[in-house]
Amino acid sequence: MGFYRLDFADKALQASASPFELEVTPEGFSRYRHAPVSMAATIDYFDQFSTREYLVFEEQRITYGEAKERILAMVDAFTRSGLKPGDRVAIAMRNFPEWVFGFFAITASGLIAVPLNAWWSADELLYGLRDSGAKLALVDQERAAMLSGGIDLPLWSRGSEEASDASVVMLDTCIQAARSESARLVEVRGDTPAAIFYTSGTTGRPKGVILTHENILQALYNALYLGARTILRAGGDLAAGVEQAINLVSIPLFHVTGCVAVLLPGTATGAKFILSRRFDPLEALELIQRERVTSFGGVPTVAQQILRHPERDRFDLSSVKTVSYGGAPSAPELVRMIERTSTEILPGNGYGLTETAGLVTFNNGVNYQERPSSAGPAVPVATIKVVDPFGEEVPDGQPGELLVRGSTVFAGYWGKEAESKAVFDDGWFRTGDIAVIDSDGYMHIVDRLKDLIIRGGENVATVEVEAAIFEYPGVEDVAVFGYPDDVLGERVAAAIVVQPSVVIDQEDLRVFLRDRLAGFKIPDMIAVRTEPLPRNAAGKLLKRNLRDEYSV
Repeated sequence: MGFYRLDFADKALQASASPFELEVTPEGFSRYRHAPVSMAATIDYFDQFSTREYLVFEEQRITYGEAKERILAMVDAFTRSGLKPGDRVAIAMRNFPEWVFGFFAITASGLIAVPLNAWWSADELLYGLRDSGAKLALVDQERAAMLSGGIDLPLWSRGSEEASDASVVMLDTCIQAARSESARLVEVRGDTPAAIFYTSGTTGRPKGVILTHENILQALYNALYLGARTILRAGGDLAAGVEQAINLVSIPLFHVTGCVAVLLPGTATGAKFILSRRFDPLEALELIQRERVTSFGGVPTVAQQILRHPERDRFDLSSVKTVSYGGAPSAPELVRMIERTSTEILPGNGYGLTETAGLVTFNNGVNYQERPSSAGPAVPVATIKVVDPFGEEVPDGQPGELLVRGSTVFAGYWGKEAESKAVFDDGWFRTGDIAVIDSDGYMHIVDRLKDLIIRGGENVATVEVEAAIFEYPGVEDVAVFGYPDDVLGERVAAAIVVQPSVVIDQEDLRVFLRDRLAGFKIPDMIAVRTEPLPRNAAGKLLKRNLRDEYSV
């Protein structure tokens, strides 16, 4: 079979009666006609690959069949505990196998999964639990210790050590009486909420992004489509069997990228996932060599730290076939770095948001090598446009705000009707990002309207960090802003105006902030000053001036 051009591949894959046939919804969105409607249908994937290894974590090796038994037992345990469809169940843990079991069990039960950032402080976790109205939380032992006594909520904890707090019980104990054969999966309508993923915004506190079953399953099929298109364009045969993909999960599952873009489509295709407690580039290199990993990525930071590691040449990376990333600014140099590692590795880059359930555009292979600054053309189930401040579409090549519509765009922010309405314009989601779409339909992100820093794939709301710094004695004014970094994409900087005769110890300030903020939100660079911060006539901070002043 020969190589397919991008447009030819799309036409072949979207043909009538094909698995990726498109249809138009009453709202005018394109959707995959044959995608499942309810997350309960995803449990069928485990039957297709029952004897294959599914999860590898430290010394544990779990098959698809074993995972299904665990998931169904949790479904039954949820029912026995009195939970009803629509109730929220939080997951607050690192990338353990129980995270995976929990997400599938929650969503297949008609419950709403609430993945919480495991890097958050206790205060931030408690906010997420209270804001979502969670009825139960699945936690690891570290999160159990942080939350114990802080909220009247049952905590089901992984591990083997019994906790002294009565609210914390071992997950194994909770499902001992459960029976996988008694599990009742709940089929729901596509517009039913399936998950609430929290994302930081410029208003400070994280907002809960409601993703429906339709959003998530269309995003899942979208990932399958992009995989099929990659095979077709490389001259592969879609009817032929493919070897099991082996994915190094180097990004948190509590993010849409890790969960919806990596875990779900990989499960649908029988992939193996290599999990680890936390990302370490040297450990990642060891795992790639030992497990013969075929794919890794997530955010540019991960790829760079692995490929730039001083001991990289000691390891055999010949099994790696794809390195894909998104979720943070990336430099074109990363494409060249991948090419220097191996000409056999297929690089890929995409653009998406929590609010879009993942990818809106995708760029890989030769197209990415030719346009390394672009995040690619829109995926089939998304439509994009760029508008001026008056909402009028701008010509190709002109910058403006990027707007998105489609079947993966979220339903709104949990409990925040006004904020939800504010980000939609006649059905188009306003991303807050400034972009350019070239004459070939390739999208390039050039800036952000929002004062949001993306540090290593983690969103940092500047006003939240500013509010925490303002609590420190002697602070008169503060501005937090991002600055470019080759590894993390961006780092966090703070310019602080102190009150007269006040001296601030920067290390003491960082210790102070650790009790209030997650570690990735604490400024990497702190500049203490006595002169006022630059502002315009309306009193708005001129953060670009600060970046220029401090040469960051």
